[in-house]
Amino acid sequence: MKRIRKAVLPVAGLGTRFLPATKAVPKEMLTVVDRPVVQHVVDDAKAAGIEHFIFVTGRNKGVIEDHFDIAYELNATLEGRGKTQELASLSEAQPEAGQTSFTRQQSPLGLGHAVWCAREIVGDEPFAVLLPDMISRGSVRQMLDAYERHGGNIIAVEEVPEDQTHQYGIVSIGEDFGKTFEITGMVEKPPKGTAPSNLIISGRYILQPEIFGLLSSQEKGAGGEIQLTDSMKRLMESQKFYGMRYQGVTYDTGSKLGFLMANVAYGLERDDLGTAFRQEIEALLRRG
Repeated sequence: MKRIRKAVLPVAGLGTRFLPATKAVPKEMLTVVDRPVVQHVVDDAKAAGIEHFIFVTGRNKGVIEDHFDIAYELNATLEGRGKTQELASLSEAQPEAGQTSFTRQQSPLGLGHAVWCAREIVGDEPFAVLLPDMISRGSVRQMLDAYERHGGNIIAVEEVPEDQTHQYGIVSIGEDFGKTFEITGMVEKPPKGTAPSNLIISGRYILQPEIFGLLSSQEKGAGGEIQLTDSMKRLMESQKFYGMRYQGVTYDTGSKLGFLMANVAYGLERDDLGTAFRQEIEALLRRG
């Protein structure tokens, strides 16, 4: 069973839900406290052992590439001013040479097409797909643990209330192993009252390389886009898929509410900010 070394991050989206903020700033570079959203995702994957990050970008996303590069002038200025803490923070966030790759998705043809654009860089090995809107600390490590147990293809899932299942991609549950289970089917945004479970696909995947061949011939689906879910359903005919019940909280920073909640949650956890931040929030709530 091949080790998971590479992760694909589709970062070509326009971020229309955050206009006008995302007119000039990529949505992935909006900050949760003092780190861009995409940095939180990379940090989690690095901590789990991912070695190579493949960013599928689009127009006006060059700042993401710059963010993961060395800024010589900034480093020199910080060093000259004795800003050792700030220098250490930059060094910690910096991938090693050769650990990042960037490829373009020239047309907005959906998540499946974005993943397909990474095929030449991924090569013939299993890989992770990490949606950069979703911040879920520890999720990559949990997925890798599930992969080491089962092999095959892994999808991270989370529970939602039954009355919200029509808003998400939902999986069907086969043999259950506790933290993991066999997936027997997937359905995208089922009509109310028809969902096979209340477990949603939450933006983290481990996929075998055979998915690329299926994506290359995948017809357009919902929204006129090439849907990753459609190709995964085809791959399920010949390979096993397992669901991994994520033990934690996911923040969807692609929505305004999720973005605000992520800032609050991560801010409250900070040793240097948490206590004062909590006091300010409580005072704000008292003022009504």
